[in-house]
Amino acid sequence: MSRDLSKKRKSVFREYLEALITAGIIALFIRAFVIEAFKIPSGSMIPTLSIGDHIFVNKFVYGLRIPFTTIRFFGHKKPERGDVIVFVYPVEKSKDFIKRVIGEPGDKIHFEGTTVTVNGTELTKNPVEVVSDPNDKRVLIVKGGAVKKIPYVPEFGNFDFYEEETDGVRHLVQYEKGYARSPFDVDVPEGHYFVMGDNRDNSADSREWGFVPMGNVKGKAMFVWLSLDKDQGGVRWREFGRWVK
Repeated sequence: MSRDLSKKRKSVFREYLEALITAGIIALFIRAFVIEAFKIPSGSMIPTLSIGDHIFVNKFVYGLRIPFTTIRFFGHKKPERGDVIVFVYPVEKSKDFIKRVIGEPGDKIHFEGTTVTVNGTELTKNPVEVVSDPNDKRVLIVKGGAVKKIPYVPEFGNFDFYEEETDGVRHLVQYEKGYARSPFDVDVPEGHYFVMGDNRDNSADSREWGFVPMGNVKGKAMFVWLSLDKDQGGVRWREFGRWVK
C-alpha cells in the first residue's frame, strides 16, 4: 500500500514538473520569437512614450529573428515610416533602443529647424496647444489634432508641440523653444533605417550615431501594459492598453 502511495506521489510530482517545464519552454519561445516586454528607460520618445512605460513589442511582424543574431527568416514585412521600433543599439549591442522610423532604405532626408523633409516632401506638421488638465495632474490636454490627451510632460511650457504625419501615421513631437539646430542632409543606405525620437531635441538617434541595420531590428511597439510615473509617483492608470502610434 505504501509503495502504491509513493508511486502515486512521484507520478503527481512528475506531472507538475513536466507541466512547469512545458510552460517555461512555451514562455521562452514566445519571448524569443513573438512578443517581448520592454521598459522605456529615457525620455527620448516623449510625448508618445514616457519614462516608466512598459510596452509589449511584436517581434513576429518583421519576420522571425534568431536570438542573439542578426539572422532573420519568414520576413513578410519591413519597417515603414512612422513605425515605432525596438532595435539593438548599433554602437553598444548590449542595449536596446526605441525610436520612430523616419527614413527607409534609399530615402533622402533633410532636417532644418523643426521641418523634416523626406525625398523632397515635407512631413505635414501642425502646431498644437498643450495645457494642464485641471482634473488630473498626470495628464496634459492637447488642443487641436487627433491626439487629445498625453501623459504629463515636465516643464511642458518650454516646448513647442506639433502633430506630425509620417506616411499616414499621426503623432505628436516636441521641440525645445529657442533651441539652435544645425541643418543636415543624409541618404539612407540599403538595408538600413533612419530613426528619430519624438522628443526631437533630447534624443540620441540617427542624427548622432547613424543608421539602424535591418538585422538589428527586434520588433514593433504594440501597446502599454503598465505605466509607472517616475516624476509624480504612482501609476498612470489611463495609459493601460494604449496602442503606440
